[in-house]
Amino acid sequence: MVMKRALLKMLTLTAVAFGWIASPSQAAESIRIGYIPVLGSSALFVIDGEGWAKQAGLDVQLVRFTSGPQAIQALVSGRIDGYVAGVLPLLQARAHGVDVKVVATASIEELSVIARGALADGIKPGSASGPTPDAVKAIFARFKQDQKRLPRLAAQPAGSVPDTLLRYWLQKQLGFEQVNTVASIVGVDIDAAQQAFLAGAVDGAVLREPALTVVKTRLPDARILASGHDMMPDQPGSVLAIVKPDAPEHKAWAATLTTLFVRATTLLAQHPDDAVPFVQKALGGGMLNDDVMKTALEQSASRFVSDPARIVESVKQLQEFEVSQGLLRKAEPVGDLFDTGLWQQAKQ
Repeated sequence: MVMKRALLKMLTLTAVAFGWIASPSQAAESIRIGYIPVLGSSALFVIDGEGWAKQAGLDVQLVRFTSGPQAIQALVSGRIDGYVAGVLPLLQARAHGVDVKVVATASIEELSVIARGALADGIKPGSASGPTPDAVKAIFARFKQDQKRLPRLAAQPAGSVPDTLLRYWLQKQLGFEQVNTVASIVGVDIDAAQQAFLAGAVDGAVLREPALTVVKTRLPDARILASGHDMMPDQPGSVLAIVKPDAPEHKAWAATLTTLFVRATTLLAQHPDDAVPFVQKALGGGMLNDDVMKTALEQSASRFVSDPARIVESVKQLQEFEVSQGLLRKAEPVGDLFDTGLWQQAKQ
């Protein structure tokens, strides 16, 4: 572990030597990065907690938002310079004339569907994956027959990534033609979805870590109905996007920030325990203990992936699905959203 940490440090020093990271004397004006308070934003918390940005001469200010639409509004209005959250809304930002590029991913397959009560009956405990599609369809059918109603599933508002993925899973992976004949989808914000699930107001919810670990700790009978991979292989999660990365005023720091972000993502994947205090400070709010956060990070380690090329195809699939559902008027060129050059430079 010590040798790997030393290697990561050496890579950053090399980046400084080759001019990829600015010296403190070259410090830019404040760089405002909007983020959603979820585990997918952990690379930002590592950068902040380790003090890497300051060491590289960057003044990075983290701006918290409670939903993707809020962050997108800030991005469109020019109130933030970068963004760590879901990828799909960025396509619409580009459609409205915003020059924003995804330069790295933060994580993949973040979102899962968790069930409780009658909707969880028959699902084996302890499994990281959900039942087979045929088994899930049988669960929905049995629930409707026994409960005389449709199961209520909490997600975020229509057009959000959680909502789109839930509908994609139900229709494309499970084969249900009409979602409203299978489940009642309740659109709420991130915290409300977790609270609704814990309170029993809904039968299932689209959640991500650390919420998944929290609810499984508090509700031992909760079960994974569909893992992130079950919902969609290479499911696009949080990304690092930069506004006008080639503009002179942003080019001065875009490569540096991307290099630090990739370094932080690598640490999360290889040494998740080292990130616990930083993520706990950002997300715990005094309400989560270190063991819960440690478990959440360890279970997510394999999903901390920085290569933006990994999600290009899945983003295309989700956008095509949104168009087919009438959520979008037309598809935008997905390739134009991605700039893999900064990631490739960061990996050298």
